Amino acid sequence: MAAFVFFRYAQSPELPQWAIGAADLATLAVFMGFVFGSLHWMSNVIADISAISRLPYIFSVIFKGLFLLLGAMTLAYVTQFLNMWAIENHMVTLRQMLTAHILYTPAFQSLILYLVAVRVGLAFIEQMGLLVGPRVLLNIGMGKYHQPRYEQRLFLFIDMASSTAHAEKLGDYRFSRLIQDSFSMLADTVTNNEAEIYRYMGDAVLIHWPLKEGVKNDRCMNIYYEFCQQLNWQRSYFEEQYGFVPKFKAAAHCGQVVAAVVGVHKQEISFFSDVLNTLARLQDQCTPLGQRMLISGSLQQRLDLTDSQYVLDNLGLVTLKGKQHPTEVFGVAPKRSASN
Repeated sequence: MAAFVFFRYAQSPELPQWAIGAADLATLAVFMGFVFGSLHWMSNVIADISAISRLPYIFSVIFKGLFLLLGAMTLAYVTQFLNMWAIENHMVTLRQMLTAHILYTPAFQSLILYLVAVRVGLAFIEQMGLLVGPRVLLNIGMGKYHQPRYEQRLFLFIDMASSTAHAEKLGDYRFSRLIQDSFSMLADTVTNNEAEIYRYMGDAVLIHWPLKEGVKNDRCMNIYYEFCQQLNWQRSYFEEQYGFVPKFKAAAHCGQVVAAVVGVHKQEISFFSDVLNTLARLQDQCTPLGQRMLISGSLQQRLDLTDSQYVLDNLGLVTLKGKQHPTEVFGVAPKRSASN
């Protein structure tokens, strides 16, 4: 907005009547930035928590654009009000200010064109961020993974229990809505625990962190149990819509992976390692071992459990499918004092 303000008034050799120097223009720029930033934030919040989030993305863009238009009209009238004080007949100018003639002024029209360009640009960036993730978008743009590189990563795999039976009962359409409703509950807890969603795979989701970040503050365990808590809070909705509350099982594992950008027309950051294969096999053991969540021994060794809200149950060595050597496995459960 600062660029717009200075560009707009740079077209004239004289400053507007209400401005004494460039500092006044800077003040207006800050004010405009605050107003438009607040409106942009409010529009995002309203769009996310309302039925607009279920509509095609173009409706969200239009809705947010109307918020910015409201801001543009507000600023237009505010600047007109400032000009009023430089004119002797205040009341006449005030009456003029409250008419629609200001909408036809070049200044207001140039502001509208600027807002359209900004809104379209922001919408494109927001949608790209939603599709691939904001960090992934930044890393691809910066070229961080154009050459394969080794990293230490922690992965969390969450999968719906009895998904085949649910799909047969509900049918493809209602089952897909169930997946949408379920994973929409995951967004806040992923953000709160500073994780990234790597990939959705039907009725499962794969989440990851840099290893040092994922082992902090029970993050890799918080996500699963907070997600289950969110589903339980929406019990009445799920029972009304689908006749049951979906249940999920989870597994977490860590280790060294190779990260690289793959693809030409559609790019994504992929991870290559036996860590992911081990994670999938570990998650398959939840039902046989009677556990909601499992973690590997290699992850357990890296966790700081001093002030943890969870207890780990050593289930011993388990030979995972396709593995020659057994893997140490731990069950995870919240402490009784922690919310379930």
